[in-house]
Amino acid sequence: MALAGIRSLLTAALVLGSALTHPAFAQDRTELPPYAMLRSLQFVQDSVVLGDHSAAEMQRFMLATIDQRLRTADPSVFEDPRNVDAALIYAMSGGNPETLEYLASRDIAGNFDNRVAEALRKYLSGKGTLVAKSLGEMTKEYRDEKLGPYLALVSGNVAVVNDPKAALGFYDWARLTAPGTIIEEAALRRSVAITVDANMVKEALSYSRRYARRFVHSPYASQFADFFVQLVVSHFGAITENDVDGAIEFMDADRRREVFLRIARAAAIAGNNDLARLASTKVEALAGNPVPEALARLYGGLAGIPTNDIHAAMKAISEVPEETLSVRDKALRRAAKTIAEQVVSKPEEESFAQDEAIKVTTTEDAKSPVALPRNEIAGPASASEDPTAGTAVKFDPAFQTYVDSGRSKLNAIDEMLMEESPSK
Repeated sequence: MALAGIRSLLTAALVLGSALTHPAFAQDRTELPPYAMLRSLQFVQDSVVLGDHSAAEMQRFMLATIDQRLRTADPSVFEDPRNVDAALIYAMSGGNPETLEYLASRDIAGNFDNRVAEALRKYLSGKGTLVAKSLGEMTKEYRDEKLGPYLALVSGNVAVVNDPKAALGFYDWARLTAPGTIIEEAALRRSVAITVDANMVKEALSYSRRYARRFVHSPYASQFADFFVQLVVSHFGAITENDVDGAIEFMDADRRREVFLRIARAAAIAGNNDLARLASTKVEALAGNPVPEALARLYGGLAGIPTNDIHAAMKAISEVPEETLSVRDKALRRAAKTIAEQVVSKPEEESFAQDEAIKVTTTEDAKSPVALPRNEIAGPASASEDPTAGTAVKFDPAFQTYVDSGRSKLNAIDEMLMEESPSK
């Protein structure tokens, strides 16, 4: 187990209290108050998003242990409001939703706020939009309580369906009242997703900077990277090279290289050649791993195909080692090579016979060429005219062969790109 993981497990164990050193710990730990056990769960979850992924196993253990403690607790335990809060926070922290149902149904003393319990039960059963308004009101009511950040995050998750801007307000409050925690990580990541989807470029860039500086080691950081790449590729121009560099400047070299590699690939596929070349150059500048550098040459070569330097682009694409490419990148390279070869290939002799190739012949019952339907130059055929009735338009055989050949090549390229499309 990694040293960081051992540290987290030991620290979480210490948080459980001095009962850990007792010979009968297996029995004593079930007597700890739920709020004390919740502190250990919160610590472990925060450790995970700060980079200690080995603590995930401890998180599962803590969730199961707290679940057992809540279900076996004497009802008098919940006379302490801290334990009531612990039960509600447990339910919002990935705990068993049936446990909250169980506790609420046994609460004859009125220790639980029925409004909160009922709203969370609806939310956890997938019916959160039915209680969106009441959740928002309760979030304001509990703003300064321990439940506040959790209720704000839940309210944001519910509001995003119908009112994304309201959701951003809830997420802002959640992250500001729970800095450095899994609450802040989730709120920031979801804020990035909302603003990217809504084309709120300035706001999305601001949230991205915060996330990249604080939670780049989170196991969910890859999801953030997907949103960030989408933001940069969709809005490059409004977003500058300096903006991108500034957003990820606190990442280590390996993570920066990975982000630029994703940008290069997405930009090459989207046809944003300037950005693809820029990102590929960034990857190659962050030397250290031959595989990303080879991929950078591939994506840079893709971007170079439409330029005057197409021969250099073809050379770069051809020199990428086959073993460094995934299946989807191999498909990209095959498609790119086919396109490039068609661009630089010499025309066949038949294509020089321009007069013959474009000649349109008609049948005997027509005295002039007939405009095809929806022909933009000749104008659309009128509703009363049917150009196919008694009139046949025939192309010169040489030209028809040339068209059919070109179409078959394009179809082959499309088929190769189809291998790429499912994994975009």
